Amino acid sequence: MTKNPLIVLSDAGQSVWLDYIHREIIDSGELARLISEDGLRGVTSNPTIFEKAISFGNAYDDQILLFARERVASKQVYQRVVIRDIRDAADILRPVYDSLDGADGYVSLEVEPDLANDAGATVYRARELFGLVARPNVMIKIPATPEGLPAIEDAIAYGIPVNATLIFSVNRYAEVVESYLRGMERLLFAGGDLRAAASVASFFVSRVDTAVDTLLKSEIQRSPGSEESQTAQSLMGQLAAANARVAYAKYLDVISTERWKGLAARGARMQRLLWASTGTKNKEYSDVKYVEELIGPDTVNTMPPETMNAFRNKGKVTDALTGSHLAAKSVMESCSLIGINIEEVCERLEKDGVKGFLDSYQSLLTAIEKKLVDVRSSLRARQPR
Repeated sequence: MTKNPLIVLSDAGQSVWLDYIHREIIDSGELARLISEDGLRGVTSNPTIFEKAISFGNAYDDQILLFARERVASKQVYQRVVIRDIRDAADILRPVYDSLDGADGYVSLEVEPDLANDAGATVYRARELFGLVARPNVMIKIPATPEGLPAIEDAIAYGIPVNATLIFSVNRYAEVVESYLRGMERLLFAGGDLRAAASVASFFVSRVDTAVDTLLKSEIQRSPGSEESQTAQSLMGQLAAANARVAYAKYLDVISTERWKGLAARGARMQRLLWASTGTKNKEYSDVKYVEELIGPDTVNTMPPETMNAFRNKGKVTDALTGSHLAAKSVMESCSLIGINIEEVCERLEKDGVKGFLDSYQSLLTAIEKKLVDVRSSLRARQPR
């Protein structure tokens, strides 16, 4: 019998996480099944995921009915619903966390995106959320924006597990690693437990190809048949994996430093790279492209359900990261030679990502408010006159 490719992926040193959460997969036992049968080791969430979970269907209606009767405001409804889901998912993953001595088994919860431009408010909220969930295997997600970098450092210094998210460029990833290391050094100086401050750096993948492919197509159309056009054609669908592979090379450089080795000797866990946005958006590409191209030791791939199902059915596991950095750098250089500035692309993607999560958060609050109004109207209609 052929072994489940998702299990083989875990055997190869890459943790499988699910980029999705919903009350139904918790209550139905589906999450527990994914852990036992697919080797699932973590769950990530974000405002967009919760918007879809709460806005569509009726899985949360009983909770919202209760909150409507209690006259709870929409932001507090969001908080209570989300914390319940995160807490329950963390409890289901707790045996994974315990069996691996805290090296895996985490659920991620994002700080509200309307705080993204305020470092002080972000770290305050990170501490508050971690306390409210009250589970050691919860990672607080903080966007790796310029304002988010000091918040990441501060949260780590407080001993809070952190998922540094919305990373698109290698340069930004290097800044995130520096924030993590400084936070760990501060935690050590304060006498804290370095093992408690686990962290991942969520490096977004498919969106890079989506953005760069658009620019490459423009180059192909602008000068068909030219050398630049041929180069652009050869780079289609290549930049996302190359960008991620260069980041992985940076990771390997960091863990070889004396600075890191000193922290590791005192119990620190290295901040693993987590490949995010790994669902294939271009239908011309394989639906497991961003899994197979980024397999390697000490990494995480958080997959949407469709990608996880596809990889379970047909995925092939081969180390695609070890020794890949020279070819990856060549791809990046070729892109630069035809006038595409990958840093500018990544900066735009970061801003779009923050805005997208903020839009989802605001849409979610609007949907909750509408449900609260509808329920309260229905309750008033039932009252005797």
